[in-house]
Amino acid sequence: MSVTSRYRRGWESFWREASGVPGAVFWDAEPARTAGTHLPLFEPLLSDPGLPFVDLGCGNGTQTRFLAGHFPRVVGADLSVSALDHARRADPACRATYRQLDATDKSATETLHAELGDANVYMRGVLHQCDPDDRRPLADGIATLVGERGRVFLAELAEAAGTVLKGLAQSPDGPPAKLAPVFRHGIAPGAVADAAVPEYLRAAGLTVLASGELPLVTTEHTTDGTRIELPSKWIVAAREA
Repeated sequence: MSVTSRYRRGWESFWREASGVPGAVFWDAEPARTAGTHLPLFEPLLSDPGLPFVDLGCGNGTQTRFLAGHFPRVVGADLSVSALDHARRADPACRATYRQLDATDKSATETLHAELGDANVYMRGVLHQCDPDDRRPLADGIATLVGERGRVFLAELAEAAGTVLKGLAQSPDGPPAKLAPVFRHGIAPGAVADAAVPEYLRAAGLTVLASGELPLVTTEHTTDGTRIELPSKWIVAAREA
């Protein structure tokens, strides 16, 4: 299967409209607050740091470029061609490579795995954005990319984030400026039960090696200047032995 055309159109229109200015997108926080805080959690658990590293759902490549400074071969993969255009423009030194990928498409992930071999995978805030019917195929796609030796680091909004987002969306002044486009393009976050996330991975044949909680930092602020942070959970998983 592959993602719905509605979902694909939503992301294309979002990224076509998005500014290339760093931090202009709601979740595009600087790596020191995102991938930089995740690295110490998953790097010690990598069986082989030399494996290709796939930033799945890379968007405009902010975290991809950071990862490329720590691993020898990094591939930024995203459903949206427009997102990848942003990523390539922001990476004139070609520290990473970028490719379009629908990770729910079995043949597409198998093709990438055949090209790269087993890979380590980094995915932040993608599962909750997917349509519910796409979440199991996405987990299967991750398992395909990981293969026998890779690891996946996955960070997802916790259930509690829904309350925060609902409050922001229903503010008397309307949603914050950087959050409004997410709703306008029809890609509003969906709820994923905390217990469901590891189950998607287990159903795909992956074993949870470590997990914990860490806020998902955004680039937006409340009216009093406080940076908005959303409750999130992280997991490191690998193929069952």
